[in-house]
Amino acid sequence: MATKTTAPATTQERSRAARTRRLIIHIGLIGFGLIMLYPLLWMLASSFKPTAEIFRAPGLIPETFTPGNYTEGWTALQFPFHHYLLNSAIVVAGAIVGNLIGCSMAAYAFARLEFRGKRLFFAVMLATIMLPIHVVIVPQYILFAEIGWINTFLPLIVPKLLATDGFFIFLMVQFIRGLPKDLDEAARIDGCGHVRIFFRIILPLSLPALATTAIFTFIWTWNDFFSQLIFLTSPDMYTVPVALRTFVDSSSQTSWGPLFAMSVIALGPVFGFFLAGQKYLVKGIATTGIK
Repeated sequence: MATKTTAPATTQERSRAARTRRLIIHIGLIGFGLIMLYPLLWMLASSFKPTAEIFRAPGLIPETFTPGNYTEGWTALQFPFHHYLLNSAIVVAGAIVGNLIGCSMAAYAFARLEFRGKRLFFAVMLATIMLPIHVVIVPQYILFAEIGWINTFLPLIVPKLLATDGFFIFLMVQFIRGLPKDLDEAARIDGCGHVRIFFRIILPLSLPALATTAIFTFIWTWNDFFSQLIFLTSPDMYTVPVALRTFVDSSSQTSWGPLFAMSVIALGPVFGFFLAGQKYLVKGIATTGIK
């Protein structure tokens, strides 16, 4: 009888201890998540504060609610803020199309074709991933200045069509290598060449890798400040990151409230595009070379 009364009590104690551990873990994860999100929440809260209150009262709840930062920031610069959003959209759209076309074709060549020096070229391509942009930006600037492309969107779009992003080539190569070669051979028996195999078989099956490339290209290009600052010199060509920089004036008072308000608006397209393609992003990463 003693054994029968002790066993349920032990089971209840174990269940209670497991619930306590889960509760502690959840509280720890929520606390860690709030710490990670605090800068974003602080920027969102600061976008509704007067500029004088932002650094005097660093809490998350505004003492004076000021939604006017959004209307003021929208028209504070030389052009309305939608002008810079449109410029960024043009650059991002061109970069996505360029990467999808250029990188997918280069990846198919590395994954399916046999040619002399293939391993050497693939190694060189991988080595380009390790090069920081600061190493190549000077020769790129000289080249584009010689052909008259400075202060145009061409330096930010055309190189994408030439498959200059080695990371995306590598990602697609790993994905294409995972596709059965039997599909290629069956198509070749039916009379298909490499062009039809690429467009009719490889590209449709590579949708997760293409979506992953598009999402990363969108985020990295939309948030790119350095390259766009170097190649775009006149205000009418500025993109969102460069336009946000113009809110900060070292010689006079900086409009922090409108700056944070426009920064919140600039984050909208990134979050929207990421949420729209999240399932493809997870599937693409799980089934490609990032494993």
